[in-house]
Amino acid sequence: MASSPTPSERGRADEELKAKEAAEQGALPYKWTQTIKDVDITVSVPGNLKGRDLDVKFTKGKLKIGVKGQEPVVDGDLPHPILVDESTWTLETVPEGKEIAVHLDKVNKMEWWAHVVTSAPKINTSKIQPENSNLSDLDGETRSMVEKMMFDQRQKEMGKPTSDEQKKMDILSQFQSQHPEMDFSNAKLG
Repeated sequence: MASSPTPSERGRADEELKAKEAAEQGALPYKWTQTIKDVDITVSVPGNLKGRDLDVKFTKGKLKIGVKGQEPVVDGDLPHPILVDESTWTLETVPEGKEIAVHLDKVNKMEWWAHVVTSAPKINTSKIQPENSNLSDLDGETRSMVEKMMFDQRQKEMGKPTSDEQKKMDILSQFQSQHPEMDFSNAKLG
């Protein structure tokens, strides 16, 4: 029977995986970051280039970034769809020259991307530490769901009923008060 790895072995394996991932991502001809809502890609280019010298195109499911007449730096299928009308690109001057900055707005604002294009090495999305966000940043339905989950978590920690359990108890007690002739001594909430 195989024993599970010790915490130090797990930590070492995580570090090795992180180092391998960092090396793979560092070898890419572009840099990229993401939030749960969007992806930003930057590609360094010579400082003498203008916007008309570039070939940047994106559709709902594809991305191409490059200099006209040269092999594209990025060219492939996106792992998930984007909102084309909300996505943009610019050519920016930086100390090292210029860089193409591409901003992609995700359609699904509840998932992390493992890579920018499906042909690139993947990152481990389970290790992503999301940025802190405020409840006020969330849409109404998501916010109420998160607030309910937080309330239920606090209730469980205090050994009190969750909102769903409380609702069942309230319904039962209302039914009991409407039907005093019935015996509820063996009633179970489940």
